[in-house]
Amino acid sequence: MIDYKRYETLKIDKAGGIATITLNRPQVLNAFNRQMHGELEEIWGDLMKDDEVNVAVLTGAGRCFSAGWDIKEMFAMAQAGKEFASLPSARRLIMNVMSMEKPVVAAINGDAIGLAANIALFSDILIAAEDARMGDTHVKIGNVAGDSGSIVWPLMAGMAKAKELLLLGDFITGKDAERMGIINYAVPKEKVLPMAMEYAQRLAAGPTLAIRWTKVCINKPLREMVNLILDASLGIELSVTNISEDRKEAVRAFVEKREPQFKGK
Repeated sequence: MIDYKRYETLKIDKAGGIATITLNRPQVLNAFNRQMHGELEEIWGDLMKDDEVNVAVLTGAGRCFSAGWDIKEMFAMAQAGKEFASLPSARRLIMNVMSMEKPVVAAINGDAIGLAANIALFSDILIAAEDARMGDTHVKIGNVAGDSGSIVWPLMAGMAKAKELLLLGDFITGKDAERMGIINYAVPKEKVLPMAMEYAQRLAAGPTLAIRWTKVCINKPLREMVNLILDASLGIELSVTNISEDRKEAVRAFVEKREPQFKGK
């Protein structure tokens, strides 16, 4: 029996073969801190081991899916000389998401930014609020899109559009994402979770063995891209740009609520 109560930043609900995973830090727009990052590393393995779960639904508490990294906590830890996320931890999260053979439905109920957007894009069916903002904004805080953004966005959006979005750190809306084929459906916010649950119920009632292995086959090129690029992109993010003057300036500017002044160093 899996003890889901040990999760503190994730809320896990199970019913009818479906596990609903809710990013549960609504007071900070479900921003990732170290604890949530660690729990997201673990949850996929627990779901794979749970014979009562055939499908997962991933969503966020409150008005946001997730605002990405908790920049204030990141700044405080940097000031204290502590590491926010290690390369093994960052790699483990993405690899564990990739190892989730059971289908995942993303219910993107609001803004999905940075790592949160990337994790959502690894899902199998994506339903987003029409006005939800989606994007990998690593570059806006002086960092490389190392934690899978440089992998998943080119695959989902195409190389030209991915370069535009990743190099500028721009957002697209749920409606834009549907038009571009990045997500399956963009719907009014109040319909996101009900529609996601409808698809989850269909998957849970289907031939789950065939569904699981079909996902594994479809994801094989994605897994190969992750194996090819992830270590290098994470290494550059954590060992080069993460300690750059531009990144330090970007984090200071965010905390001080001003525009950063980048110097390319």
